[in-house]
Amino acid sequence: MSTQRYLTRQITRVSGQDSQLLPDHLALEEPLEIQIAYGPDAGRKSKTVSITMRTPGHDRELAAGFLVGEGILRSLDQVEAVHARGPRFGEQGWQHSVRVTLRPNVTIDLDRLQRNFYTTSSCGVCGKTSMEALELSAFSPLPRASWQIDARTISAMPARLREAQAIFDQTGGLHAAGLFSPEGKPIVVREDVGRHNAVDKVIGSQFLTGRDLLSDTVLVVSGRASFELMQKAIASGIPMLVAVGAPSSLAVEVAEKFGATLIGFTKPNGFNIYTGAERVLLDSGNQVKPSSEKPAVQEVMT
Repeated sequence: MSTQRYLTRQITRVSGQDSQLLPDHLALEEPLEIQIAYGPDAGRKSKTVSITMRTPGHDRELAAGFLVGEGILRSLDQVEAVHARGPRFGEQGWQHSVRVTLRPNVTIDLDRLQRNFYTTSSCGVCGKTSMEALELSAFSPLPRASWQIDARTISAMPARLREAQAIFDQTGGLHAAGLFSPEGKPIVVREDVGRHNAVDKVIGSQFLTGRDLLSDTVLVVSGRASFELMQKAIASGIPMLVAVGAPSSLAVEVAEKFGATLIGFTKPNGFNIYTGAERVLLDSGNQVKPSSEKPAVQEVMT
């Protein structure tokens, strides 16, 4: 297996009535088990909380970010260790399991862990259909906007995210998520076959450095804005989610409920604001005024 996160296979490319054998790069997709170990040293218990299909790499970040997004982890002080486990595969020595060990005095909500955490690269956590089922009440509303970002900076973010997608250039088959500053500078970008995994890796990368709240950042995703992605942003204190694609109705509802800014259909010449327009500043220096109608959808051209 290559040290890179893709495989090369011979394919038959058909064009009209002609065909030819060519090499093609395929994004790696492998299962990852996320475990959590908890309790006093003498009675330490472990539990599998997720099995997700992911692109190998940044697995510790993925595990930490997943647990942050579910409201299980709130601070790095809760964590004793995060390490990969199991047989190694590939020249990189990847493993198929990550265990997050909590400090002995840390208690966790076992009821939250009883839910079905089986995930796939495409659908997120299966069986979650409403805010009530997801217990979003465990998360606090975001503070009022303390900074603004101008419209042209928002419009440029997807292109900057795309520039950092090294594996996508080879395979064309990966989602991306990036954390940006309000000035539009990328802080961290991650790729994965699963858009939820890409976001978990981004959030986990910051969590493992001890950065618990990301209130001065913008989360940018290469696809649509689903409810799960909005939840992960809110759990991490990220006040703005910028998506290249469309948001779901529940994503808009959650963003509105928790005071987040949700932007979709982001293109070089504009975007739609669904909630939280007060964080967007037009080039003229005017703040975008929130709509009196709900759900609020405002088209901004740059």
